[in-house]
Amino acid sequence: MDTLSDNALASLPWMFDFWAHEHQLPPDKDWNSWVILGGRGAGKTRAGAEWVRSQVEGARSRDPGKCTRIALIGETVDQVREVMIFGESGILACSPPDRRPTWHATRKMLEWPNGATAHVISAHNPEMLRGPQFDCAWLDELAKWRDPRATWDMLQFALRLGDHPQSLITTTPRNVAMLKEILGASDTVVTHAPTTANRANLAPSFLRKVLSDYSGSRLGRQELDGELLSSYEGALWTLAGFDTTRVEMPPEFDRVVVAVDPPATSGASADACGIIVAGVTRDGDPANWRAYILADMTVHSATPNQWAHVAAKAYEDFEADCVVAEVNMGGEMVEAVVRQQNPLIPYRAVRATRGKVARAEPVSALYEQQRVHHVGGFKKLEDQMSQVTQTGFQGKGSPDRVDALVWALTDLMIEPAASFRNPQIRTL
Repeated sequence: MDTLSDNALASLPWMFDFWAHEHQLPPDKDWNSWVILGGRGAGKTRAGAEWVRSQVEGARSRDPGKCTRIALIGETVDQVREVMIFGESGILACSPPDRRPTWHATRKMLEWPNGATAHVISAHNPEMLRGPQFDCAWLDELAKWRDPRATWDMLQFALRLGDHPQSLITTTPRNVAMLKEILGASDTVVTHAPTTANRANLAPSFLRKVLSDYSGSRLGRQELDGELLSSYEGALWTLAGFDTTRVEMPPEFDRVVVAVDPPATSGASADACGIIVAGVTRDGDPANWRAYILADMTVHSATPNQWAHVAAKAYEDFEADCVVAEVNMGGEMVEAVVRQQNPLIPYRAVRATRGKVARAEPVSALYEQQRVHHVGGFKKLEDQMSQVTQTGFQGKGSPDRVDALVWALTDLMIEPAASFRNPQIRTL
């Protein structure tokens, strides 16, 4: 997946004034669908308008003017007209006066001086795609269409002109099955456009406000970063759930731990070493205790000395009370490399006797009770947590961050609560 940076709009054949440092070409691979996933105000409409213009004018074609019949598809006819055509970043706004198309209102059609035409189609009425034929299409905000599959299917039968009909889809991502299917197709290329890439054309107060209020949240990742956030059946955690208890400033803690889930091996192909810092406030009955996730210090491709150094530094920086580390794979070696960094670190070894899901379920229950807070956003950790389901981890590799988090909260909340209620019982 390409990423649109502040310097350049990757994969586009023109230059925007706000990404005006590098001249970029269209995707090199042979593609049928190009999806630009963008945050609010990222420049998706301008991207679509410029692409249509380049197709009509043949700016990147060996056969200038090869696209002669274009489908412009939006949620409604009004939205196609007001956003894609007449909008501030629409086709008319970005067309030079000598190449500006004429709008024929009664026919719902644009006509260029070279004879090319673009026809307005409403996604609310897929039957409009029966009969006409096109050699390219621009689809805007597909993820919010009422029935995107019906419209997409009908479009495929209408894209039958020219040597290689293509579609451009510009949309803010949502967890919609049709969009995910298009993204997963082998003939689809994807470009990612965060809101901040277009900062030069956005009000500074707008950026400050939305970044302050939504950065790191599920809504912010979708609407500002342009991320497609997946959900999994039977997940122990949901991305939306983290936002309900997220805080900016932690309280004073009764105890802080650094939890470590070491990899079995080291090197470039090794699993990550999960390192999570968490604190707890213990006010009266365990039902009133609250835990706070303070930092995710997870490292990749690290030697034992490297990840032990990170854990020891986290212990010092957060004035922790203890380092808790799983020793199923490393045994005494784990303690040895930690103590090489600081011989005086209080250290506790923990050993897994149950599966990952069984260990995670009590921690998931704490989240459901809104007794765990994330101090700020932890994108990679939260993504990994949302992929842990009743049937196992649905992501790639090992859920190292989640494992470390589970050890931290087990040490801070679950085991002490069991001992508090019945001193004769200790959970292992």
